[in-house]
Amino acid sequence: MKIRSFIYKLRGETPTEVLIKNGLKVGSNFNRMGRTEIDNSHSWLITIGDDVTLAPGVHILAHDASTKNSLGYTRIGLVKIGSNVFIGAESIILPGVTIGDNVVIGAGSVVTKNIPSDSVAAGNPARVIQEYGVFIERRKAEMKDGIVFDESYTVRSSDFGQEKREEMIKKLKEGSGTGYVR
Repeated sequence: MKIRSFIYKLRGETPTEVLIKNGLKVGSNFNRMGRTEIDNSHSWLITIGDDVTLAPGVHILAHDASTKNSLGYTRIGLVKIGSNVFIGAESIILPGVTIGDNVVIGAGSVVTKNIPSDSVAAGNPARVIQEYGVFIERRKAEMKDGIVFDESYTVRSSDFGQEKREEMIKKLKEGSGTGYVR
């Protein structure tokens, strides 16, 4: 944990442990990738469920200071992210938003309104584009007929090297250009 906190500080990010100490509520199996920003000035207004992944560059805001100069007040809002949620790279979650359970937010989305459970949403502003179950079933079908790599094809594996990289590229080129890796 100390190494991770040090890395966050090097990146200019507030470590998760500090945000939790300041009131952020986080469930189990929380995965916060690099360059994510969770509103450190209002972290106690944010609740994140179990099995949530924030991809690189995600921003979660519980305040909006656009009214500060004109009104002398900053708008604030609760942010609730349910369980089994993936928020894609460079997405922004704005104050007052609730994201339900079993949700995928597409990369680059700006979530301005609530997203219901069991849905996939994307865009600016984000809108529901399909049901979560349909999304998962389509991906399962792709995996059944497509290219699937085991964990030895990741940087987590001690076996991973140039040969595996080249093999992965070759198989993806021979196929549809996409595949899956554990």
